[in-house]
Amino acid sequence: MARIYPKAFLGNKIVPLKQASLGVATSAVLYGLSVYTVFPVSMTKKGPAAFRLTDHLTRLRNSARIIGIDTFEKRWGLTAFEKAVAATVRANRIREDVFVRATVHVSAQLPGTRSRGLETTLSIFVYEATPILPTRGARVKTSVWRRIPDYAIPSRAKVNGAYVNSVLAKQDALDSGYDDCIFLDVAGHVCELSAANIFIVRDGTLITPGASSDILEGITRRTVLELATDFGLPVVERTIDLTELYVADEVFASGTSAFVAPISEVDARQIGDGASGPVTKRLREAHRHVLHGESTQYEAFLTYLVKK
Repeated sequence: MARIYPKAFLGNKIVPLKQASLGVATSAVLYGLSVYTVFPVSMTKKGPAAFRLTDHLTRLRNSARIIGIDTFEKRWGLTAFEKAVAATVRANRIREDVFVRATVHVSAQLPGTRSRGLETTLSIFVYEATPILPTRGARVKTSVWRRIPDYAIPSRAKVNGAYVNSVLAKQDALDSGYDDCIFLDVAGHVCELSAANIFIVRDGTLITPGASSDILEGITRRTVLELATDFGLPVVERTIDLTELYVADEVFASGTSAFVAPISEVDARQIGDGASGPVTKRLREAHRHVLHGESTQYEAFLTYLVKK
């Protein structure tokens, strides 16, 4: 279990974490009617820096818009959001890399199954940046549960209630002795892991499922694609069959909480020689440098929250 910092932001102020709660009659609790984003705040020479903060706020707004939550965007612009994040980081006096989770809750009580014109509350809390996948190579299995299709619950919206799908799939993998799962869509094509995007490398080409494959359009995924393009690596977004994973030269996952994580085994089949491959290693190292402000080329990705 990751360690959570003692101060949180709720509504419009910093409060002790134990007081950062919502009522049992709110839509957030009754229906899982909340949307969220998670982003890293890394320690750099200039102080704590949030990664692609504008992109994360945009995704939070888009998630709310897709679900029909229409009161958040009117109240929270980038300046206000950045101030709230910075205040939460300062209140916790962080001295290490952390993750920040920002959630828009529909806090109206007993409004029924609807989303528009309802009161919302923003919460922000901080927890230690513990990777959700093994750093030396994850063992994964095909999930017995299929990914929720976009026509049922939109995949590109990070809706809290939809993550029951991920819980079912991840728990099945854990019960089976694996680290995580591979979701397939209703047509049997590869989507993603329970909470991370997936990439394969075949014959020097980086391949990942496209946005129409019922995936979350991950911000780390986008970063990996940009890094690979800048490195001159061929990049393809397309439908991937499960058996392509079995014969791939490399397989890895990406996500805020996964970083860039090598996958060593899929369905009891070893990938390559079982070790992290050269493309995975290069992208993983580059991503780490970007997060910590060690790459001037990607300096614009960082928002410094508490400058030294």
